[in-house]
Amino acid sequence: MSTTTEKPNDTAATDTASHDTTAPHAKNDHDKQPKPLSAAGRSLALGVLFGIVFGFLLQKGGVAKFHVLIGQLLLEDFTVVKVMLSAVVVGMLGIHTLHRADMVEFHIKPTRLASNVIGGLLFGCGFALSAYCPGTGAAALGQGNFDAIAMMVGMVAGSYIFAEASSWISRNLDPIGDKGKLTLFDLFPQSRTAVTVGSASLLVIVLIVLELTTIR
Repeated sequence: MSTTTEKPNDTAATDTASHDTTAPHAKNDHDKQPKPLSAAGRSLALGVLFGIVFGFLLQKGGVAKFHVLIGQLLLEDFTVVKVMLSAVVVGMLGIHTLHRADMVEFHIKPTRLASNVIGGLLFGCGFALSAYCPGTGAAALGQGNFDAIAMMVGMVAGSYIFAEASSWISRNLDPIGDKGKLTLFDLFPQSRTAVTVGSASLLVIVLIVLELTTIR
């Protein structure tokens, strides 16, 4: 009886030992498996990718050059307007299509007249004085135009001041002329597709007229 009762104990001990020795290996193998990127990491990676593509297209479109940007402000070179309107048309149709397919959601900024007008004037003054905006300035610096450094420094300083004053702006400026989240679809009693296609068609006509009547 003693021999028959001890064997199961030995077997159980052996089984326990085997489980104890294999469990750490399984855990280590699980730890070695690559972990999927987090949502924040994926968004960051996509931001870097699309930022590089955006900068490349800005540079190839010629809108990172000082004389091209100044020419637009002097109404002598309409390259910037053509590039921007082309991007608006493509983006408008693409985002509308993705939204219809439930692949993206709209995140509409509110229309606040005082903040929008003052911000637009400040942006325009900075653009006129430096001949660069944030996107074109970064592309210009990337292609070796070191005069864009001053604009980049001013942009960082302005962003810091805006962040510090954001609470005051939200209390005192944002309520003036606050119209909520307005879109053309809200202003015209048509379907969203009709408004999108109609707006894109008008912009294409403007592009054709600019191409036929301007030098560049």
